[in-house]
Amino acid sequence: MNTAYSGTAMKADIVIAGGGPAGMMAAIAGAEAGGTVCLLEPNERLGKKLNITGKGRCNLTNRCDPESFLQNVPRNGRFLYSACSQFDSDAVMAFFESLGVPVKVERGNRVFPVSDRAFDVSGALEKRMRQLGVRLVRDRAEALLIHDGSLRGVRTAGGDLEAAKVIVATGGVSYPLTGSTGDGYRLAEQAGHTIVEPRGSLVPLCAAGTLCPRAQGLSLRNAALRVYENGKKIYQDFGEMLFTHFGVSGPMILSASAHMRHFDKKTYRLEIDLKPALDEPALDKRLISDFGKHPNSDFINALDELLPRKLIEPFVERTGIDPREKVHDLTREQRRRVLSLLKALPLEITGPRPAAEAIVTSGGVKVKEVNPSTMESKLLPGLFFAGEVLDVDAYTGGFNLQIAWCTGRLAGVSAGEAARAGRLSGGAPEERMSHG
Repeated sequence: MNTAYSGTAMKADIVIAGGGPAGMMAAIAGAEAGGTVCLLEPNERLGKKLNITGKGRCNLTNRCDPESFLQNVPRNGRFLYSACSQFDSDAVMAFFESLGVPVKVERGNRVFPVSDRAFDVSGALEKRMRQLGVRLVRDRAEALLIHDGSLRGVRTAGGDLEAAKVIVATGGVSYPLTGSTGDGYRLAEQAGHTIVEPRGSLVPLCAAGTLCPRAQGLSLRNAALRVYENGKKIYQDFGEMLFTHFGVSGPMILSASAHMRHFDKKTYRLEIDLKPALDEPALDKRLISDFGKHPNSDFINALDELLPRKLIEPFVERTGIDPREKVHDLTREQRRRVLSLLKALPLEITGPRPAAEAIVTSGGVKVKEVNPSTMESKLLPGLFFAGEVLDVDAYTGGFNLQIAWCTGRLAGVSAGEAARAGRLSGGAPEERMSHG
């Protein structure tokens, strides 16, 4: 791939704004469908956000059937049915295997490269684009070129790039240092699209009180979680979580945040079951047994076998029991209070962390204005969308990258086939690309 314009004329069917996973997949699909492709990316390297996913290991997808996939997309999942059905997780795995990136399936059907290196994934995509003659330009799309209601390309800082088809794959607003700065929303609005207000999803949560900062750094590996919205349970999960100086984070919390979308008008509470393997009668017997071993100990010193050390002091404070009260003096009612908190430790959630700290963006281009069978705009023919710029988002586990792959693939194929058909029919003029 060339990295700069030489000033010479070239034919271009498709300009793609954004060199992340959706944009790279769209470039490959568009070129394989017979289109000539130019990819715009201002970062020094492609796939900057892709390279940090899965803690640098890159959770490529989640191996499941399309229906199971859609169940893990809480926002506008049905919109993705066509894209996912045409390029499901098995197809994604086969695609990367064909590029020389062997993959493996881990717990929860999460799919990773065998090497555990995200750079192998982005490198393989770059190599395939070079093989297909995709042109790379280090620049950003500043505006669409629209003349007499027809799309003609994009304007960049370096000049105008003319093309019959434009694919916007610029990402959302999460991780802005990777280049996700909301450019795609401005391009979409220029074409008349509605933008559902972007916010962070899969994001850590802020909690009231002092319990979380006092337990900062503590990770719970086998906890159960319940989420309440205005007092009604809306979600539950089991897995890992982390206490932080501001509240809570970790895989289970990030997934829960996807269900907590109305902090402006609703209240949210978490309940953490610290002993999910024991029901209340069994846990009560455990308490009686543990307390029986230390009848003369202070209450605060009798919980070492029940709780992590960092959690004991703030937990005891929540019980309202004097930490120096002797265990043999505890009443049944006090023991019941301990039992209740072990099974449902409450945390009042005050809001999410900033969108910049979110893994993905919720909100974006309104999907009712996009054709789900092609990813083409219903408002401006020739304009396509792919990936996080759309108002779709999913849980953790590889589902969001699957969205990027399948929407990018569909947008690229649709744009490439349409451009090729236009050339064959003589209906599309040669696009001359100038820069500077």
